[in-house]
Amino acid sequence: MRTYQTDVLVLGSGSAGLVAALTAAAQGLRVTVLEKTDRLGGTTAMSGAGTWVPANHHAAEAGIEDSIEEALTYIRAAAPEGWAETEAPLWEAFVRAAPEMLKFVEAKTPLRFALTPEPDPLRTLPGAKMRGRMMSPRALSRWRAGRFAFRIRRSTIPEIFTYHEAVTTDIYHKPYRTALSLAPRLAWRWLVNARGKGTALVTGLLRGCLDAGVQFELSARAVELTQDRTGAVTGAVVERGGGRESWSASTGVVIATGGFEWDAELLARHFPGPVDYRGSPTAHEGDGQRMAAAAGAELARMDQATIAPSIPVRYQGRLLAQPVPFHTETNAMLVNRHGERFMNELTFNIGEALDRRDPATGQPIHLPAWVITDARMLDQVPPVRWAAKADPGWMRQAPDIATLAGLIGVPPGALEASVARYNAFATEGHDEDFGRPARPDPAAAGDKRRRAGMDPITRAPFLAMPLSRSILGTKGGARTNEHAEVLRPDGSVIPGLFAAGIAMANPIGSRNVGTGTTIGPNMAWGYIVGKRLAQRNAGAR
Repeated sequence: MRTYQTDVLVLGSGSAGLVAALTAAAQGLRVTVLEKTDRLGGTTAMSGAGTWVPANHHAAEAGIEDSIEEALTYIRAAAPEGWAETEAPLWEAFVRAAPEMLKFVEAKTPLRFALTPEPDPLRTLPGAKMRGRMMSPRALSRWRAGRFAFRIRRSTIPEIFTYHEAVTTDIYHKPYRTALSLAPRLAWRWLVNARGKGTALVTGLLRGCLDAGVQFELSARAVELTQDRTGAVTGAVVERGGGRESWSASTGVVIATGGFEWDAELLARHFPGPVDYRGSPTAHEGDGQRMAAAAGAELARMDQATIAPSIPVRYQGRLLAQPVPFHTETNAMLVNRHGERFMNELTFNIGEALDRRDPATGQPIHLPAWVITDARMLDQVPPVRWAAKADPGWMRQAPDIATLAGLIGVPPGALEASVARYNAFATEGHDEDFGRPARPDPAAAGDKRRRAGMDPITRAPFLAMPLSRSILGTKGGARTNEHAEVLRPDGSVIPGLFAAGIAMANPIGSRNVGTGTTIGPNMAWGYIVGKRLAQRNAGAR
């Protein structure tokens, strides 16, 4: 095998890996990023790049008061029962690192973030803020990525728009009118090759990494970690170009390889039952999780994921998930496999609710679940109409509710009763079962993606679309301490091995505390890794 040497070997090029590489390189370390595919950016590049960072400087500049203590109070209140026992040190590490990370990234890259109007979604919990923690990068020209300008992974969502425009304009309901209203801005972006969302985020991080001297190797798949006789990780075996290479890393190896949602066996084991679509690169096959386990790591939180209501879209010859909150339309309700409505459709952590398991069997208790609506949906949300063309089997249509029930395999009487009850609540203006706001909610007025309120489902043909689980990325992997160092089952550290992003055992999990609680924490953990690598390197001298 050919042999190569570096100080730090980063496996994966999403936000966690890129921030880890940038931070380590800024401390004077030689850093090499290995990307399994021929495209950079991973799931980050495919995302909207909503970024949740508490106590950040942009909020302070806007006169919004926030603190580390308030953010920790909010996270603790939001967390699932029992999680604090293992995750509390990691929550604190994240909250303390995130504001510092944001300043560092803006200082070392061309990225500039701006606040969005979104509140913390669990706004009744102590420590929640009505604004100031959610942000996203401004549009950035892909030319800033230099030779990698056209090696950034494309998204399933239109990157020509920024995340801010997706939130504050009515792009989901009026895409053509919205695009026309933004025509001069969009034309300029086409002219200068600028894009928003995940493309902008990856572009900026790539520029910072290149300026810091980070080396990138594409189509290089790490398949095995190398260890010395003490068990310390010393590098990795890499497959590239039909051969194998040996990479040694004198300071450490960072697993930032993403999730395992494209590995059929792992997905079936940890997410039994129906899965609609996946919204990540197909290369996310659990490589990092397997390598970590083989090196002696404890794997945890393997049943956690980012699960988002999505529609199907064609992407590189496959059907992938495109996140669209079509289930929140006023004339839409959600039913379980029994044809019964079982939750408030506007629930923020709807993915967690859909994935709820039977403690005795481990099987999902609600799935398959269905969005029930009527013909108006096709005009209200054009992407739904486009999705039905992308996957002709996705949408079921029927002239009446009883026939629709037969098409989706639920009891006709139960579905008819559920629709009738929903319609009654919509007419009366009060949801007695689940407390869904039957009238527009002023607190959510800043987000144009969702239309609060309830309208009766009455206009044939009636429609049903699956809403079981669309997974944008699993969130389980190697258990780490607050320094992102990978741990063995006995709690001891595996020297030289780190994990970050959705390849680690995620300390927040499926129950998000904000729309951007994948990207924000991923970047923060990359920063934590980079700082720890620098400390380890200094200690070895």
